[in-house]
Amino acid sequence: MCPETIYEAVYRGLIVPAGRANLRTGRTYRRRRGRGRSREGALKQSTTMKSIHQRPASVASRRQAGHWEGDLLVGAGQRSAIATLVERKTRLTLLVSLPDGHSAQAVGDALIGAFARLPVKLRRTLTWDQGNEMFHHERIEQQTGLEIYFADPHSPWQRGSNENTNGLLRQYLPKGTDLRVWTNQQLDQIAAELNARPRQCLNDSSPHQMMRRWERRTTPR
Repeated sequence: MCPETIYEAVYRGLIVPAGRANLRTGRTYRRRRGRGRSREGALKQSTTMKSIHQRPASVASRRQAGHWEGDLLVGAGQRSAIATLVERKTRLTLLVSLPDGHSAQAVGDALIGAFARLPVKLRRTLTWDQGNEMFHHERIEQQTGLEIYFADPHSPWQRGSNENTNGLLRQYLPKGTDLRVWTNQQLDQIAAELNARPRQCLNDSSPHQMMRRWERRTTPR
């Protein structure tokens, strides 16, 4: 049974009653995702997009660091946004400020800057949804060394780590707020708190601990 089937069953009340007691978001319906993009529309946007189904199988195993999931967290009236990045193996979260808006140019520039600050070994792949903000994906690939893959429309479970993290971030950055008021220092502090939180999926280690272990293993002695 796939995650989407389970979600649908819960929202229909077939497993447990849908509501705040059993669902963190408190919604009683399944909302379509992807900012209204259709598969046909996205493919017309760019014929060079690489589908998630072309992504190397090794990415799904989470055995290698450097594979990321990303998305936009959008503010009030879709007038502001920040980019959220989650590393699949360690669950490390990076928050990328978008002070100049979330056009394709602005998002491309911001992601290039964010990944340029990471070691080359942490720049392997990035999986995103099919939003217009990633129109410059080829430019991002050329300047970072990443291979960028796109999830299917309305398939948030294909970027599950990022989706779950965005849900946690809404506790800090509520819907209906202007995300431009948050400084880089404040966003770094929010990311630091998330990265210090132990995760059950990491055997109660935190993303920071997982990243330190990776650094020790990959640093020449």
